Amino acid sequence: MIKPHLIQAQSAGCVITVSQTQSVPNVQIKNHTLSATPESDRKPFYHPSPNAECDGQWSCSGVILDRNSRIVICQGAVFFPFLKKSENPLASPDCTVLYANDLPSDLLIQVESTIQPHIPKQNGGHDHKDVLDQRSALGFVPTSRSKSRQIKLQARLLALLPCPEFQKAFSRLFKKEEGWVFSSEEEKKEYGEFQKDLAYLHWFAILKLQDPLPGTHKMTIMDSSKLVKGSTVYACGSPFGSFYTDIFLNTITTGVLSNTAGDRNVVLLTDARCLPGSEGGALFLFKEGILHVIGIIVAPLCWKMNEWVGLTVACSLSPILENMSKVLGTNITLKNEVNPLQLIDHYISKTVGPRTVEPPISSVVLVDSGQAWGSGVLLSPNLVLTCRHVIRNSVKVSVKIYHPMKLTWLQTYERYQAIKGRVLFATQAFSPYDIAVVELEESIPGIPEPVLASGYCTGEDVYVVGFGAFGESCGPSVTCGVLSAVISVGNVPVMLQTSCAVHGGSSGGPLFSAESGHLLGIVASNTKDNSTGATYPHLNFSIPITIVRAAIQRYRQYGDLRSFRELNKAGHAVQDVWRLQRSPEKVFQSKL
Repeated sequence: MIKPHLIQAQSAGCVITVSQTQSVPNVQIKNHTLSATPESDRKPFYHPSPNAECDGQWSCSGVILDRNSRIVICQGAVFFPFLKKSENPLASPDCTVLYANDLPSDLLIQVESTIQPHIPKQNGGHDHKDVLDQRSALGFVPTSRSKSRQIKLQARLLALLPCPEFQKAFSRLFKKEEGWVFSSEEEKKEYGEFQKDLAYLHWFAILKLQDPLPGTHKMTIMDSSKLVKGSTVYACGSPFGSFYTDIFLNTITTGVLSNTAGDRNVVLLTDARCLPGSEGGALFLFKEGILHVIGIIVAPLCWKMNEWVGLTVACSLSPILENMSKVLGTNITLKNEVNPLQLIDHYISKTVGPRTVEPPISSVVLVDSGQAWGSGVLLSPNLVLTCRHVIRNSVKVSVKIYHPMKLTWLQTYERYQAIKGRVLFATQAFSPYDIAVVELEESIPGIPEPVLASGYCTGEDVYVVGFGAFGESCGPSVTCGVLSAVISVGNVPVMLQTSCAVHGGSSGGPLFSAESGHLLGIVASNTKDNSTGATYPHLNFSIPITIVRAAIQRYRQYGDLRSFRELNKAGHAVQDVWRLQRSPEKVFQSKL
């Protein structure tokens, strides 16, 4: 049975296509439907234009906030190729709004969405036809039925607005010197200089449909300051924009809220997998029977130092709407246009969506050897488990514990407590088990000790928590996935494989069961193709906690490290499994 809240998310999604009548031949408007070019000629948001980037059509995803007031929001970048002025006003802090008269008068804006289906009660029955109708909106039946549910309407631009709070937090988090890129080299070459400019990411377009849209639903908007890392989220966008919407319109992906940054969590990061063209689509959270819009997608893909980072960047919707109220407050006409929108706030409890346990983020620490940094997990108030390659043969390290402190409902103060630690034990370089144990000079009170797992279930939902990709910038990140495989030697688990997104800096971080919250293992590596240089964050490996469980318990009870030394005696069969560390002279360096 199709989940009603996913039907609701899809019915709120749309594709926005922007063009000029003089550059789009054979435009025909009939029954509120704009048919500008054949399907095969439609251009996605990344439109190749070697001479003039405003030549032709640009498209992106969007979200219909209110079908009654006909208000639609999307990323503003699709409008910038059509600006009248040749100079770029976007980087100026004095530019707070752009109106329709800043763009050509013959601009055409088309919004394509689905007819809102009847959303059944969760305990209600369905006949076969109802199920088919719902599935057609999800694209599970032939395109002829799916196409019949699509609708195209014209819209007009009310305003283009920046979100300075997002720009400020974004620039702090994604520093240029760290090599962050938000489009691939192929996209840059193919689609022009337009996509290289990050100045566009914090601009958003407020549109109004010119004709009524079937349905009466109004989206519930949540203040993102109440969001909890690890919460299940859904992203709805249309890959490749207006290209072949019979297939790609309003695609749903799911993941968790991986991290947040800035005041009131204005920057949102999720491991829900999105594709180019999803910009402007919505990020949703379903809680206590209500589907909330929490953000607008601004960058579906990103790379750091030429390595793909499997995260999507979104901007919180609540500050966008608040800025809109401020800017449009003096314009009575426009204020009346958007007046029906209200910020509806609901309390978020500490439980996490369909999963039953919130990952114990407070037990995750950053380990800094002075030569490298990575992650670790507190096994007790003064004992940290991490990876050997994180400490880099150091005798002493700095362990940093993240403490988010709420100053007011508007601001969060992020503070790290640094404690010196002494390396008690580290496996030898030839050992396939990349393990190190650090004892802190001071105990950390109030941190719950993780429960060590005693077994594994392939396919179970799992979390990885660590300081991958962002380091100290915004605290530990959470990514979700499944336990893809448990590799055993002689019926003993020696390696865990997961589909969570794992990045540089995640090494030593914990792998938790989403159902029980038990500690399953320690992240050791993701995967790199040495022939192409490509890194795959969603294919990664962890050391099972059962390998060190007895040694941990013995040290806790007797202070005896001898059981840890047994990790250096792993046989050839285990080394063959961990073939990245077969022998010191043949070590393939982990990207973590």
